[in-house]
Amino acid sequence: MSHSLDRRAFLKFTGALGAAGAITATVGACSGPASTNDSGAGGDGLDELTAVIGYGNDQSWDPTQTASAFSMAAIQHLYEGLLDTDPITREPYPALATALPADTSATTWSFSLREGATWHDGEPVTADDVVFTFERVLDPEAMVLTRSFFHTWLREVTRVDDRTVELRFHYAFPDAAKRLGIAKIMPRHVFGEEGAWDEATGGLVVGSGPYRLASHQPKSNTTFEAFDGYNGPRPPAFPRMNWLSVVDAAPRVARVSGDSAEAQIAENIPYANVEQLRDDGREVRGGAGMNHAFLMFNTANAPFDDVRVRQALLYAVDIDQLVEVGLRGYGAPATSFLDEGNPTHRPASTVYAYDPDRARELLAEAGVTDLSVNLMAVNVSWLVDCLPTIKESWDAIGVSTTLEPQETSALFTKMDQNQDYQVVAAVSNPNQFGLDADLILRYNYTADGLWMRYARWGGSDDAADLFARMDEASAEPDPGRKLELTQEYLDIVAEQAVLYPIVHTELLTAWDPDRITGVRAQAYPGINVLQARPASS
Repeated sequence: MSHSLDRRAFLKFTGALGAAGAITATVGACSGPASTNDSGAGGDGLDELTAVIGYGNDQSWDPTQTASAFSMAAIQHLYEGLLDTDPITREPYPALATALPADTSATTWSFSLREGATWHDGEPVTADDVVFTFERVLDPEAMVLTRSFFHTWLREVTRVDDRTVELRFHYAFPDAAKRLGIAKIMPRHVFGEEGAWDEATGGLVVGSGPYRLASHQPKSNTTFEAFDGYNGPRPPAFPRMNWLSVVDAAPRVARVSGDSAEAQIAENIPYANVEQLRDDGREVRGGAGMNHAFLMFNTANAPFDDVRVRQALLYAVDIDQLVEVGLRGYGAPATSFLDEGNPTHRPASTVYAYDPDRARELLAEAGVTDLSVNLMAVNVSWLVDCLPTIKESWDAIGVSTTLEPQETSALFTKMDQNQDYQVVAAVSNPNQFGLDADLILRYNYTADGLWMRYARWGGSDDAADLFARMDEASAEPDPGRKLELTQEYLDIVAEQAVLYPIVHTELLTAWDPDRITGVRAQAYPGINVLQARPASS
């Protein structure tokens, strides 16, 4: 049976646009190795951690497919990779594997599995489960979301014995250590059954992580219990957790406000509520990163097939006003596809600083007059606050602009059904998968990927050139030359302006320091409390 998903199903399962980029923050632990944390669940004063999550819990729970911020954050507590990455430093550590690879420049890596590791149903974790998981990740028929992060460098995964596996690469790829946490190992005896992947999409979870799924009410809340059988490196600190899904900003803030607050932590904090929460004694901190608003053009719909038109609309946006008014200063103009904090960042050869005169010139060169644009957008609150500035900017250069913000699922449906859509404004944050430039670009720029199909650009000669350059950089062993090749293709992405950020924003998290400790805000979606603990413990 084919496990491949059509675009409608994929979008329904992943929520890859609005949910993945919802303005959120991940939280993690204070510095120090995992082994220094208390090994048991609990602690005086907080038997159940209540968290408020600012987006839906009703999207895919399949770790190979989802880009849902809620699901991905939960999965970090429910499943393990061979290696996982620290939510703060993003450095890899052994999870189901017993050690990091001794030589990251080797083209074969061998891992032994943690003795005594069991699934939440009591069955032992085996090498067959690891092989089963990676077969799905690499399967060109299944074409899961995570495939683009692995198939260029990972040839195969094989069983050596019941507790040992080998990973064989196409070429040396040291960044694999930080990528392996994306591939959460899943039990073959559960998900190898007919129809089980559909059940995973709907909420079936059987992992080996420190928490097990206790209950799941879509559009309401998801509860977790500490897994007594867990013997891994980051044990649970709370006997129970209850994550509330509260999409609307006002009730979300209310749940973490005041002396009788229901929740100890909340993310997706609106910029307007920062001082109120601080006055209530809450810590409110942010992290600047890849989180961004982007414009995506339908290049099959003239005149957006002309790069000059795409560039004109980017030059026309009054980005300083957008940051000041729409984001209240919690953002920075994009000077590359990557945010300025990324170690690979440098300003692209084309930077779309506000230049309405240049925008008018480009439209004139393209022979475009009396252009009318219908700008569809996801209804993420901070993006909606930015849309009036985009409209005013485009109207000012003679482009008649209509705004159409809507629910993410509705926007996806329209793009599927209406081949003539023009421009989309949306939000995203590939940092939830990782920080390296190759990974970030492949989330959007993959030959057979979702976003290139929506932009209708992936089959073009320009796209083929870009993808070839990305593959060349990925395989380049010399770090200096790899950086040079990466920055060259980032220049192409900027120049082509097919799917491109206009602003990178800061994400905010609030928590009650009298109830929980070890929390630090992060610059990508979701929460991670594997090293947080009750303040009184």
